[in-house]
Amino acid sequence: MNPFLFILFIVLAAASLAYGILICLTASGTAFFMVWFVLSALFALCAVSSKLSLWPRIPLGLRVVIIAAVSSAAMIIAATFTCILSEFHAEGAPNLDYIIVLGAQVRSSGPSNVLVHRLDTAVAYLRENPETVCIVSGGQGSNEPSSEAAVMKKYLENSGIKENRILTEDKSENTFQNIVFSARLCDPQADRIGIVTNNFHVFRAVHLAKKSGYSDVSGIAAPINPLYLLNNMLRETMGICKDFLCGNLS
Repeated sequence: MNPFLFILFIVLAAASLAYGILICLTASGTAFFMVWFVLSALFALCAVSSKLSLWPRIPLGLRVVIIAAVSSAAMIIAATFTCILSEFHAEGAPNLDYIIVLGAQVRSSGPSNVLVHRLDTAVAYLRENPETVCIVSGGQGSNEPSSEAAVMKKYLENSGIKENRILTEDKSENTFQNIVFSARLCDPQADRIGIVTNNFHVFRAVHLAKKSGYSDVSGIAAPINPLYLLNNMLRETMGICKDFLCGNLS
C-alpha cells in the first residue's frame, strides 16, 4: 500500500462530498451537484484499492482502458477550461445596438444569485450606454414561478432602466435557444450585439451566437461567487462538449 495515495484519495473523497453538499444547498435548480457525489464515491473506491493493493490485480487490458479514459477526460477538461478562461474578462465594446442578457434560475423571491450578477452587469452597461437596447431572454422552467424574462425585466425596471429599452424573449429553455430566439428581436447580421452572462459561460454563448449567424457579437462577463466557480466550470465543460457534438459551436 502507498500511504500517500491512500491519504490523497481519502482527502479528495471527503472534499468532493462536502463540495457536493454545498452546491446542493444552493438550490440551483439542477441536479448537477450529483457529479460531486459520484466523484466522491470514485475517490473512495480508489482509496480502498490503494489500501488493499487491488490495482496490480486488475487485468492489464482493463487497466489500459481506465488510464485512457481518465487521461482523455483530463485533456478534455483542460482544453475546455482554457477556452472558458479565454473569455473570462470580456467587457464588450461601448455603444452596442443591443445587449442580450441570458436567463438563469428564478425563484418566488426573485432572480438567483447567478442571475443577479448578470442583471447588475447589464444595468451598469445600460447606464453607461444610454442608446443600447436590452433583450432579456429566458422561458419558464417547471420549477420556476414565472418566465425568467419577466423576472429579469422587472429587476431592470426596478434598477432604473426604462421599459422602452427592454425587449423580452420568454420561450427559450437553454442557451442555444436563448441565442436563436433573441435573434428574432434584432438584426444579428447588421447590429452590434453584446451577450451578458457569467464569466464561465461567455465563451460558449459567444460561439453559439457566431455559429447562429451573429456577425458582430462580443461577450460581457458578469462575475460569480468564487465558491461555486469550479462547479460551474465543470458543468460548462459538459455544455461545451454537448454543443460541439451537436454542431452548435463555431
